[in-house]
Amino acid sequence: MSQWKLVVGNRNYSSWSLRGWLVLQHSGLPFSCIDLQLQSAEFAAEVARYTPVGKVPVLLVGEMAIWDSLAIAEFVAEQRADIWPADPLARARARSLCAEMHAGFGALRQQMPMNLQARDRQVPLRPELAADIARIEAIWSQTRQQFGAVGPWLFGHWSIADAFFAPVAARFRSYGVAIGEEAARYQQTLLADPAIEQWLADGVDQGIISAAEVGLR
Repeated sequence: MSQWKLVVGNRNYSSWSLRGWLVLQHSGLPFSCIDLQLQSAEFAAEVARYTPVGKVPVLLVGEMAIWDSLAIAEFVAEQRADIWPADPLARARARSLCAEMHAGFGALRQQMPMNLQARDRQVPLRPELAADIARIEAIWSQTRQQFGAVGPWLFGHWSIADAFFAPVAARFRSYGVAIGEEAARYQQTLLADPAIEQWLADGVDQGIISAAEVGLR
């Protein structure tokens, strides 16, 4: 296997980059990162070297570029099938939830942008945002009750679905979103994932995130 490279955006803010990175990190497959600054003047030219769509993340496998977090996740799962649930019906549900997360929740994305280090942010709870939050809470609670008996993750064992909901857990923490007991336990499981700490620590080590910024936790 050639060395894979994952092109990502700002580690504190790029939710889709975090999703792709978590999938690769939990897969155990070797890879390295190329970090780009989303808001920089150079970003458009730099990302165009790797993908025609102008977005991150992008997985580079030899001369092949794979873009979009869901496509990356599916490719990685072809190498490590155990990062989807083993049961076919649970696996289908996990894929449905990832697709829903991938395509929906526009109000949540726009009104509660991810900032892994932020705390005590406040935004108006508009109806469309409240609906997104309620749907997320329902997904977490109902999926845990139906599929989560064997472990703390959404489907018991860690899966790609957990990578897709990890940035939402961080958003809820940053904006002080109150959710029910079952959903809150799952949120804490996501936030306690050592891989997220590693994501930030790597950024500090590389000078991508300042130590002072991480000190906001």
